[in-house]
Amino acid sequence: MLVTTFVVIALLLALSGFFSGSETALTAVSRGRMHQLEKDGSKAAANVNRLVENRERLIGSVLLGNTFINILASSLMTSALEDRLGHRAVAVTTGLMTVFILIFAEVLPKTLAIARTDRFALFVAVPLRLVVSVLAPVVVAVQWMVWRVLWLFGVGDEEEATTEEAHEDIRGSVELHHQEGNVEREHRDMIGGILDLRELKVSDVMLHRTNMDSLNADLPERELLDAAIASHHSRIPLWRGEPENIVGILSTKHLAKALVEHKGDLNAIDVAALALVPWYVPDTTTLEEQLASFRKHKSHFALVVDEYGALQGLVTLEDILEEIFGNIPDEHALETRPDVRRRPDGSYLVDGTVPVRDLNRELDWNLPEENATTVAGLVIAQSATIPDVGQRFAFFGYTFEIMRRQRNQITALRVVPPVKRPSAPQKA
Repeated sequence: MLVTTFVVIALLLALSGFFSGSETALTAVSRGRMHQLEKDGSKAAANVNRLVENRERLIGSVLLGNTFINILASSLMTSALEDRLGHRAVAVTTGLMTVFILIFAEVLPKTLAIARTDRFALFVAVPLRLVVSVLAPVVVAVQWMVWRVLWLFGVGDEEEATTEEAHEDIRGSVELHHQEGNVEREHRDMIGGILDLRELKVSDVMLHRTNMDSLNADLPERELLDAAIASHHSRIPLWRGEPENIVGILSTKHLAKALVEHKGDLNAIDVAALALVPWYVPDTTTLEEQLASFRKHKSHFALVVDEYGALQGLVTLEDILEEIFGNIPDEHALETRPDVRRRPDGSYLVDGTVPVRDLNRELDWNLPEENATTVAGLVIAQSATIPDVGQRFAFFGYTFEIMRRQRNQITALRVVPPVKRPSAPQKA
């Protein structure tokens, strides 16, 4: 009889371990991986997803089963030892069951569930769904009582995750995997770039009007044609009166087509007449919205204006793609980034118009991107002045030295990044 009781207790401890391990595995399982496995046809993964969809009911069922089994096992042990140990049976049972439950029903199964999370979750999904279905009425009643008690303390129903929280969850997961060495920096930056499209504005990535290559539409036809052919751009803004008064966008593709149609007769081509009507977009448009607009208009080029209608710059599809894939070198460029040059002393000579975001991505720096778009703008914002040549500033662990300045514009800086200290070797 005693042996039979111990066998039953052992089976109850194994069942308790099943519940404990299931709780750990199903709360730590990768939902993304399970959804992908279900999409690939895994029925076990589908069961896991059904369980995880209602975590509250899942946890309630597991805790109910686990608590009942542990109490039952302890009661059986007390009953089996009571005739032999008398009043000492309670103390002995408490000690033995604490050890047994701790090792075999808690630590061992949960350790296994942590080490083999996905496989453990797939293994227990089918029987656990059956248990959850059987215990559902009791669990619903328990949940109702729990929420009534919590309501007395001002705790309401669980809030649903917002889009921002979901994006931050993805970003944090990718960053964590990158730190652990499982995701390369380039891949981390690409995923982060996609998530940033809904936060960044067109003004953050546009080419400013002071750096735009444009042509005077009133130039003689021959000069205008030669300048268009010499340009490295496929689309060139044309202006009249002043550079901010854009009257059209000249496409070199249309220009080449006109040359073919007129058999190379330059005098027969009206360059200004080939220009397309300019497309203007607000500088507050998000990159996600602008990308959708490019697809809708079947265009890769737009002019950017502020709230007063004044020209601010231009934005292209390539500018948005660079936010995802990083800098895309121009086929005519001799260097990948001639505006960022590393010096022998470890510092960098940086053009003032280089975006802070580009520096962070290419050099793996951590300069703030919220208050300024360019590195020159960052120095001006932090120093609250327009510095002179030779002045030095220390912000965020970096040293900035003004190398060149043209009127009120900082054109070149020397940036010294913080020294990265080697990590201390781990003790054996």
